Amino acid sequence: MPSLSGLYRYPLKSARGEVLQRSAVDALGLHGDRRWMLVDAANGRFLTQRLLPQMSQLSALYDERGGLQLSAPGHEALSVTLPAPGDNLRGVIIWRDGLQVPDAGDVAAAWLEQVLGKPCRLVQMPEERARQVDTVYARPGDRVAFADGFPLLLIGQASLDDLVQRVGRPLSMLRFRPNLVVSGCEPYAEDRWKRIRIGELEFEVAKPCSRCILTTVDPERGERDPEREPLSTLRQYREREGEVLFGQNLLPRGIGELRLGMPVEVLE
Repeated sequence: MPSLSGLYRYPLKSARGEVLQRSAVDALGLHGDRRWMLVDAANGRFLTQRLLPQMSQLSALYDERGGLQLSAPGHEALSVTLPAPGDNLRGVIIWRDGLQVPDAGDVAAAWLEQVLGKPCRLVQMPEERARQVDTVYARPGDRVAFADGFPLLLIGQASLDDLVQRVGRPLSMLRFRPNLVVSGCEPYAEDRWKRIRIGELEFEVAKPCSRCILTTVDPERGERDPEREPLSTLRQYREREGEVLFGQNLLPRGIGELRLGMPVEVLE
C-alpha cells in the first residue's frame, strides 16, 4: 500500500521549507504552512522566488505561538512575534486577491530588506482572514492562507524519480515545494486520484498543479538553472493546454494529524 514518506511545511511563502516527522492539519492545510508572506513595500504585491531567487536562502522556522525565527547566511537571526489579528493592517495583493492582513513591523522589514536587497514588508495571515479557494475546484468555505491557490500539494516519489531519470541528474523534491510525498505507487499515479485517506484524514484532489519558473531555482544555491531544467523536460511530456503539470492540489476534509509512514488509501 502507498504510504506517506515526506512532510514539508513552508511557514514563510517562498522561503526554505521545514522537514517534518508529523504535523497537525487544520482548515488551511498543515498547521503553520504559508501563514507568512513578503510583499513589496511600495505596492503591497506578494514577493516570491520568481522575482527574488535569493529567497531560497532565507530560513523561516515556525514556532508554536505562531511567530517566526528568521535566519540567513551572514546575518544575525531575528525572532518575529505573532501580531494581533486586527493590529497594523496592511493592504496586500496575492494574485487576484486583495486582503487586509497584519504587518509584522519595521524591525522585521528592515532585517529582510538588508538580507534581500529590496524594500519589503512581512505580513501574517490570521485564520479568520484566509482566502476563499477558487470555487471552480472547491466548495464555498474552503479556504487557503498564502499558498498560491490550494491548502496542500501532493507529489508521488516515483513521479520525481521518473523526472530525474529523464533530466539525467539529481533533483531535490524541495524544488517543487510539496507538503505531502507519497511512496509505493507508480509514476504519476496521483494524476488519477480523486479522493484519498491518510491515516484517519480524508483529502479531495482538486486539480493538477501548474508549474512555473520557480522549479528551476536550486533550493540549495538559490540560482536559476541556465537550461531551465527541470521545466524544459517537463514541458516535453507534461504540458496540457499550455500548462506544465506536476503534482496534485488537495483540499483537507477534516482536521487531525499526519505522521510519516501512515498508509495512503485511494478512495476514488
